[in-house]
Parts: sequence; structure tokens; C-alpha cells
Amino acid sequence: MRTAVIVRFLIVAAIALLPIRAQAQDGRDALEVSASGAPGAIAAASSTSDYVTGPGWRVDFAAAPAATAAVPDTLALRAPALALAQDPPAQRPRPVAFEYSDAYHTRRKIHVYASIAMLPLFVTQFALGDSLYTESTDGKRTAHAIVGSSIGVLFGLNTVTGVWNMWEGRKDPARRTRRLAHGIMMLAADAGFVATALLAPGDDGGGNRSTHRAVAITSMSVATASYLMMLLTR
Repeated sequence: MRTAVIVRFLIVAAIALLPIRAQAQDGRDALEVSASGAPGAIAAASSTSDYVTGPGWRVDFAAAPAATAAVPDTLALRAPALALAQDPPAQRPRPVAFEYSDAYHTRRKIHVYASIAMLPLFVTQFALGDSLYTESTDGKRTAHAIVGSSIGVLFGLNTVTGVWNMWEGRKDPARRTRRLAHGIMMLAADAGFVATALLAPGDDGGGNRSTHRAVAITSMSVATASYLMMLLTR
């Protein structure tokens, strides 16, 4: 009899406890659902954390590095602005144009116009000298001497005007090498024409005709090359 009473009592107690366990289970399920739908910065209390703001909730600082990651981009954007704000590099001063005197331009005109007659005189003198080898006459020798003297006067005039202008423009850096080369070549041609005149055969047949001819042609070739260099590189 007593045993039957105890069994009945246990059955009644078990039936009474079933709603309480169901309510507790429902509460846990509700907490898990709400935690899964929370933002990334807030997580459910199922995982342990030291930063607890209330029952069942904690603060997650995992999103903090995202804010710090943007700092280098901001600095990268400011770098070009800082570079533009700096002073530009100093530019080299422009070279000042060299000023020549009026006398320089006058001598240059004389030099240029006189040079125009150089090539026709060379051709005429070469033709006269070549004809003297085949048939030597007094008229040809006279004409050869007159043309040779004209070449001497021409080169004397161009030497004075050229050297004078070269000295005045010695400090001008523009085309200095070109002008210097032209002057040296023309002075070499001057020396060659002087030697040509000294080697000219005399009326008595003295002198070396072959050497006279070779020196004359060499001097004319050097002068022509110097003239064309200045003419084609103006």
C-alpha cells in the first residue's frame, strides 16, 4: 500500500516538471536565434568573452581593424598633395644672346659676298693652269697670273674680315666649333696659296710644275670644303 502511494507521487511530480523544462528549452532557442541575427560587432553569449554588457550578450571588437586599415589609403591620397605643395625644382637660367657690333655685321657681309666669287675663280684658274700643260702661250700665262692674283686678293680680304669677326665672337658659345673649324681650314688654304705662288714656274722654265699644281689643287680643295661646310650648315 505504501509502495503504491510513493509511485503515484513520483508520477505526479514528473508530470508537473515537464512544462518547466519545455519553457527553459524555448528560452534557450530564442536566445540562439536572436544571437544569430545580431550585427557583426555583437555575438551571442554561447562563446565565452571578457567583455559582457548584459545577460547573454557580449561586445566583439573584430571589426576594429577594418577602420585602421583605411589609414594607409588616406595617407596615400595625401602624399601627392604634399608633393605638389612643395616648391618646384629651380630651372637653369636661359643663356643670354650674344650681341655683336655693327662693324661685325658689316665685315660679315663683305666676307659672304666675296666668298661667292671663290668657286668661279677656282674653276677658271684650274682650267687655265691645265691648258698651260698642253699649250703654253703668253696670253694664257698672263690670264693665269691675273686670276691667281685675284684669288690672292680675295683670300686676303676674307682672312682679315674672318679673323677679325672670329676674335670678336670668341666668347659666343653658339656654333663655336663650326666657326673655329672653318677658320683653321681657311688659314691652311691661305698658307697653301702662298706656297703655290712661290712654287710657280718662271719664264726661264725653273720651278717644279708638278708640285705647283698639286699644292694649288690641295689648297683649292680645302678652301672649297670649308666654304661648303659653312654654306650647308647655316
